[in-house]
Amino acid sequence: MDQCPECGAEVTSHDAECPACGARVEGATASFEAVSEPSAPAYVTDVGVSDVPVLIVRKGVEVGERFYLEQSEVTIGRDPESDIFLNDVTVSRTHARLSIDGGTVTIKDTGSLNGTYVNNEVVDEARLTSGDSVQVGRFQMVFVTGGGPS
Repeated sequence: MDQCPECGAEVTSHDAECPACGARVEGATASFEAVSEPSAPAYVTDVGVSDVPVLIVRKGVEVGERFYLEQSEVTIGRDPESDIFLNDVTVSRTHARLSIDGGTVTIKDTGSLNGTYVNNEVVDEARLTSGDSVQVGRFQMVFVTGGGPS
């Protein structure tokens, strides 16, 4: 249960505006249960040829969607300005950040409400290796390193 920033009345994660004063309530994030590791169809993990690391959605709205990590820093969140935009209330507006330095990719949670998981473990920061499962909200992705055919 959250509070309205204007009047202090209780608001829920489903409220877009305060029921007491009508003020717009932004940033409410619903909680969720961690998902179990699904067995992914082959097309989800078959990246083919990629020179850069890739996150592939295994569970969530767009199963099979690929996010190519071509910048040195990539933001993940519900904010439409995020590099990886995950449009679901279980994802914080600024949920996590990926740092790419050569062949090393590190994910860092940026104070999200629901946490960031790597291989079903909640992490503040973790170095990713090929095949790691990354969960942000209801989205579960597999990380695949780049560098040619997988």
